[in-house]
Amino acid sequence: MTHPKGKNLYGIFNDSFPPILDGVTLTVQNYAHWLSRMGRQPCVVTPWNPVRTEVNYDVMRFFSLPIASRHPYRYGYPKLDPFIWRRLLATDFKLLHSHCPFSSGRLAVYVKRHTGLPLIGTFHSKYREDLKHSFKYMPWGVPIIMKRILNFFNACDHVWIPQAQVEETVREYGYKGKLTVVENGNDFTALADESNLATYRHDARRRLGWDEDKLQLLFVGQHIWEKGIGMIVDALSILKDNTEFHMHFIGQGYAAHELQQRIEQLGFADRVTMHGVLQGRELLADHYAASDLFIFPSMYDNAPLVVREAAAMGTPSILVNGSTASEVISDGHNGFLTGNSASELAEAIRTLGKDTELRKRVGLEARRTLVRSWENVVEEVAARYDDILACHRHR
Repeated sequence: MTHPKGKNLYGIFNDSFPPILDGVTLTVQNYAHWLSRMGRQPCVVTPWNPVRTEVNYDVMRFFSLPIASRHPYRYGYPKLDPFIWRRLLATDFKLLHSHCPFSSGRLAVYVKRHTGLPLIGTFHSKYREDLKHSFKYMPWGVPIIMKRILNFFNACDHVWIPQAQVEETVREYGYKGKLTVVENGNDFTALADESNLATYRHDARRRLGWDEDKLQLLFVGQHIWEKGIGMIVDALSILKDNTEFHMHFIGQGYAAHELQQRIEQLGFADRVTMHGVLQGRELLADHYAASDLFIFPSMYDNAPLVVREAAAMGTPSILVNGSTASEVISDGHNGFLTGNSASELAEAIRTLGKDTELRKRVGLEARRTLVRSWENVVEEVAARYDDILACHRHR
């Protein structure tokens, strides 16, 4: 598109957008979709991608190049785009909300400084861990970029976090301002309710052709070592001789090839399926519903959407005790917690694999306690936007 045509647009800034699929992208998609459904006009500002996704709202793109170490991600280079700056200032924004502190976030700060519009920044990721991987051959670059990230959040009028424990990470990075918890939502809530969840699960296994009598385990997310996928493989290696299971990995990332090699070397490749990225949310929902346990031993994630997606389909998660992601989990009530080692994870899988009723009960409680629809969440977001705009007008 050449220029957004709406007036009083809500500017939603992020460095990733479909076809890139991750939790932050999903958040941005749902913000824009539900704001649009409510009669509010969003405009997503994001790096250019050669693969286009049709949406019912404005998308403004700027120059980008692929990130070699993080395929299929791209990095935006607005300084190499001679048009984006004027286009942004010519657009009738009423509020700015950036879900990323990098190139799109810097553009949001630019608009704020030239227009005085209120800017919200949401803290989604443990950026230092991402940078350590990206700059592993130039570690001196990490503190430089971390300072820029802190500068971005200091430039925001409001900073939101997806759950309370994320505050520890934000404070560790040096941010001292006020924080507001605004949860993430879930788009699987309409597919099944508590009364027909068992039927949906049975039908999902039939649709996928999975063995009803075999313990089905699932991981969904970027295939990067920071998410604990190596620990999953080591735990399965411990279990391979005494537990019947099938492990499903969904997603992609820099570690996918090495992960596959490691599984083959450990001798249980016939009990693992690497699905890559699934096309279609209902197909992904089937994989969640058909699984007995969602395995997510990540110390990296803040408030992973995937745990709530699994919960929406009645599938309980195993997380590492003490991880930021585990804040919402009460062990044995709405999920399961284990120690941060392959042997402890293996023991948890072995024990829980034998207790169908416990998994069912905890999965239902996970659905009751962890799941909110995106429509409900964005209604809250819209009300917060209105409050921010009202305060801004009365300054």
